[in-house]
Amino acid sequence: MSTSPTATGRKEQRADGTYVVLTRTFRAPIEDVWAAVTEPERLARWIGRWSGDPAQGTVQFEMLFEGEGVEPEEYTINVCDAPARLELTSHMAYDEQTPAIWHLKLDLAEADGVTTLTFAQSMDDPAMAENVGPGWEYYLDRLVAAETGGDPEAVDFDDYYPALSGRYRALVG
Repeated sequence: MSTSPTATGRKEQRADGTYVVLTRTFRAPIEDVWAAVTEPERLARWIGRWSGDPAQGTVQFEMLFEGEGVEPEEYTINVCDAPARLELTSHMAYDEQTPAIWHLKLDLAEADGVTTLTFAQSMDDPAMAENVGPGWEYYLDRLVAAETGGDPEAVDFDDYYPALSGRYRALVG
């Protein structure tokens, strides 16, 4: 793709901690965007896939575009209020030395035929933010490409990292 993506994330202090928040908009009904972020086949086009029985409260999620050897992670479904709100928690290791609890919140709202996805991840570690922030920009742009008839494979992670790293480190720092 060879573009210069812009860091769109903002820092929000919420009752349960510090979050990095990103938004994307879609000219699509809320139900369609909900399907893009919850249905395994649709997720597989831009980020990964889940398996398991969500009715049991957890799923296994496998990132598909992180290279070889990435193991699925268990996510607890804290809130699933279709088609407007999804909250997930994972006890994922950020790296070999840094365990992390990832709180992910997806809120969708539709107005005048446009659905806004607000994505938030708890994040108070600048070192983590400098890597994870550009990663979410990348994945959310892949989602936009997948949902607007573009090619998610044309979205190149090298355009996001390390170019946006400093912005996210400073944002959380």
